[in-house]
Amino acid sequence: MKKHLFYKIFGTYLIIVVLSFFVINLFVRNEIKKVMIGQIEKQLMTSARLVDLNVAPDISRQLQQISKISGARVTLVDARGKVFADSEKEVAGLESHFDRPEIQEARVRGTGKSLRFSKTIGVDMLYVAVPISEGAAIKGYIRLARPLYDVEHAIAETYNSFFLALFIVAICSLMIAIIFSYRLTAPIKAMEKFTERLRQDAGAPEGAILIKTSDETKKLADNINYLVEELNNQLKLANEEKAKLVTAFASMTEGILILDASDRIEAVNASLDNMLASQYGDVKRKTLMEAFRNVELQKSFLQFKKARQPVSGEITLGNIEPVILNVSISAIEGNIGDEKNMVVFHDITRLKKLERVRADFVANVTHEIRTPLTAILGYLETIRDGAIDNKDEARQFIEIIIKHAQRLNRLVEDLLTISKIELGEVNFSFKHVSLIDVLTGVISLIEPKAALKNIKIDNRVTDVLPPVMADKDRLIQVFVNILDNAVKFTQDGGEITIETATENAKENICVSVTDTGIGIPESEVARLGERFYRVDKTRSRDLGGTGLGLSIVKHLITAHGGRLEIESRLGSGTKVSLYFPLKHTK
Repeated sequence: MKKHLFYKIFGTYLIIVVLSFFVINLFVRNEIKKVMIGQIEKQLMTSARLVDLNVAPDISRQLQQISKISGARVTLVDARGKVFADSEKEVAGLESHFDRPEIQEARVRGTGKSLRFSKTIGVDMLYVAVPISEGAAIKGYIRLARPLYDVEHAIAETYNSFFLALFIVAICSLMIAIIFSYRLTAPIKAMEKFTERLRQDAGAPEGAILIKTSDETKKLADNINYLVEELNNQLKLANEEKAKLVTAFASMTEGILILDASDRIEAVNASLDNMLASQYGDVKRKTLMEAFRNVELQKSFLQFKKARQPVSGEITLGNIEPVILNVSISAIEGNIGDEKNMVVFHDITRLKKLERVRADFVANVTHEIRTPLTAILGYLETIRDGAIDNKDEARQFIEIIIKHAQRLNRLVEDLLTISKIELGEVNFSFKHVSLIDVLTGVISLIEPKAALKNIKIDNRVTDVLPPVMADKDRLIQVFVNILDNAVKFTQDGGEITIETATENAKENICVSVTDTGIGIPESEVARLGERFYRVDKTRSRDLGGTGLGLSIVKHLITAHGGRLEIESRLGSGTKVSLYFPLKHTK
């Protein structure tokens, strides 16, 4: 395929040479024959006219001599066409020659000629005839006939010489054509290979075309080199821009998807995959409705398609784990004829959750502070209005005021503790701590309170527990909160059991506190640990709780690298498990 141009050029030269032979053969051969026959005709006509000067009896006697001189067959015909003398044949067997073309022409025009093929000798014959006249009357005709052997021979010799010369010229021409064709196609082949490499390579090839010519191919090669250089520059710039866009596209925390001209999803970045893959799978080549089945998202997209202006909105995706997203839809500029659109998903689930937590926090704090403040103000107003004069009553009111003030103080202290933990302002002093010693000390603090309700504390912790890396004071705070809650929510005569166990090939140690208290519904277990959350708010408040104890425990356990798990059923008690890692212990 690569040599077609060479063959075309060489074939063109070859056709020109062949056509030259054909044209020369067509015109030159006939011209040579025509010229030579014309010369013979003149010679014969001249001989015939010379013979005409003699009288007929002399001509008859000298036929052989005239035939020898003219090199032709001489025939004498009378006025009626009868042959009465012939230089080569007996006249007795010859038919009438009156209707011969050359005789008729001579009778009419004074001279006649005819060229026709002789079947007898198998060669063309030239006939010329002139009339024999006496005065105005024609007495007969003299006809000379000469075979064109010498004409064919002369033409053959001429052609041999001519075609030999022409063959030599043709060979030289074809060699020149080969050289010229090669020199013409060589730079074109070089450019073809270069451009083929350019087409196959992912980017433009290095180097340039070197053409050692000074014609148009040199200019063409220079233009290709210039275009390749420009292409290299453009590719380099495009790759740099693409790398920037890909990096930005991949690293953006917002979820992004690109819609092609047919409104199908063309590309999705990693952030959106992480947001939605577990619930929606692969969404590529789908429409927004096919991918997400979300009416609000589809409405926003249709609104954008209608106005062709950026559209924003808030939607919720997913049923298993709903995700709240702020969606922005806009067009991608610079794609005339292939309009593409971009949808940006900003995950505001955490923000919405924080807003809800903040709102709940404000409402709970306000409520928690308002209740004791209302009681304090009420009793102080009562004392001011005259109860101060009754010492027993005033003392009772003051005790109530002190109780509510202490409750406010606990609330403030708990809030400060959680705030410091979350802000990282709590300084932990991690050391190897014996859980047995910590639990023994905490149990001794809780036992008097448990004894008031006749609650038995069953400590099943063994003496072979390995130490854990912990802050002892914070660890005591954790167990005090857990055991205090157990005592609060266990009825009189109940039991609290403390046990330990190892988990995952002794990577963790678990301390569990199980009570026989009132328990909580299983549906509420997940919310335990939230600030101010109480299952029974009235009962919890009567017991003096702030609703922050488990939240503090959860934060402190997390700071120690552990975790908190709660199991409970309404009316069947509660089990709180605290897991501490042993990887830092010795």
